[in-house]
Amino acid sequence: MSQNFQFVNLPRQDPPKDSAQYRVQHWDEIYRQYDAGTAGSQSARCISCGNPYCQWKCPVHNYIPDWLNLISEGRLFEAAELSHQTNSLPEICGRICPQDRLCEGACTMNDGFGAITIGSVEKYITDEAFNQGWLPDLSDVESTGKRVAVVGAGPAGLGCADVLVRNGVKAVVFDRYSEIGGLLTFGIPPFKLEKRIVLKRREVMEELGVEFILNTEIGHEVQMSDLLQDFDAVFLGMGTYTYMKGGFPGETLTGVHEALPYLIGNNHKVESWESEDWPYIDLADQNVVVLGGGDTAMDCVRTAVRQGANRVTCVYRRDEENMPGSRREVWHAKEESVRFLWNRQPIEILGDSKVREVRVVETQLGAPDARGRQQPQPVPGSEQLIPCDSAIIAFGFRPNPPDWFAEYNIEVDSFLRVKAQHNSAYPFQTSNPKIFSGGDMVRGADLVVTAVFEGREAASGIIDYLEV
Repeated sequence: MSQNFQFVNLPRQDPPKDSAQYRVQHWDEIYRQYDAGTAGSQSARCISCGNPYCQWKCPVHNYIPDWLNLISEGRLFEAAELSHQTNSLPEICGRICPQDRLCEGACTMNDGFGAITIGSVEKYITDEAFNQGWLPDLSDVESTGKRVAVVGAGPAGLGCADVLVRNGVKAVVFDRYSEIGGLLTFGIPPFKLEKRIVLKRREVMEELGVEFILNTEIGHEVQMSDLLQDFDAVFLGMGTYTYMKGGFPGETLTGVHEALPYLIGNNHKVESWESEDWPYIDLADQNVVVLGGGDTAMDCVRTAVRQGANRVTCVYRRDEENMPGSRREVWHAKEESVRFLWNRQPIEILGDSKVREVRVVETQLGAPDARGRQQPQPVPGSEQLIPCDSAIIAFGFRPNPPDWFAEYNIEVDSFLRVKAQHNSAYPFQTSNPKIFSGGDMVRGADLVVTAVFEGREAASGIIDYLEV
């Protein structure tokens, strides 16, 4: 049978996954790796449709059918090189992107035959290429003599630095944390992304010529004036770290935790990183309620399960179909015995000095808002109380621009997002022509892959600005 019809006899086969009973006892990634044969046969299921919807749905517009074809032919290094032409962190995006809502959700085979396992193959390509000693070849890149300071070693900053060094521009990346990755390292739990993966990416980027200066916060150890004086341009990719509050009574009670400090403290504990700034919050033997429905909420519920919580409940104000998080992550949480209460909106957290229950009201979806999303409307007389020992608020994050933005003419909008001119002559240039920005601090909290894309696009704008 022609390879174009291989999907008829060969069903979709995801990599082996640890059972829920086993995986909640440890912090390792839950999926195993493809072997070469399986990666090749699953890639061969791609029919190379004339209009690759997967590629257009991917925020970085990966050449997905092309590298699937290369893997089906056993041409690993060529696939790795092609993958890196559009994505600076393919092995990370292959692990944590919501492929069900992006590339795989748009796959032609997703209707009946099962989408191509794009994310798993993407992860396999870089992991295995690195294992075999492959590195991007920049031997023909000539130095331009230009230097750019990149503030923030998260996905946007790494994407920017990657494109810069590939074009002969020296990238020096500053970050306030002790390791690169931002929330990839400190926020995302290791059962989704083992930290050795990020450490390997640092090793590779340093080999390419990127310099990292860590434990250094701009405005404290180093001033923005120094960067503007010493570098030809500056890129800001500092992410979003201020959590969004619910605005209801009881949020300050003992036992009510913010999602990000909870996750960062847990990662420090699991990885044996010592830090007084991020204490460990132990929820063992407790009844835990997590408020929110995005991927951060899923990270929290699944972390609490692994900590040994007695019961974990996720409360979300819309129905399951309208959850913003990955459907795959919701399913993993269900497998791990997380209880979901849909169409429940928290209105109060109750307790004397410590939380003891959360008051919620049932909702029904009403008319769409300006963005086309149906708004939850409270149902009168439907209030309920959910007993708990701890509550975690996971409503998302917003930018937190530092005080020095005004001094250097870096404008923000009403939502505190940096104003970056996407359609100007120099994409992602801010109101200060020497400063560019991208990622969450420009668009608001979003996916890792969109931050990578904007960092890369900003690098292209910087290169044009520098006329190199």
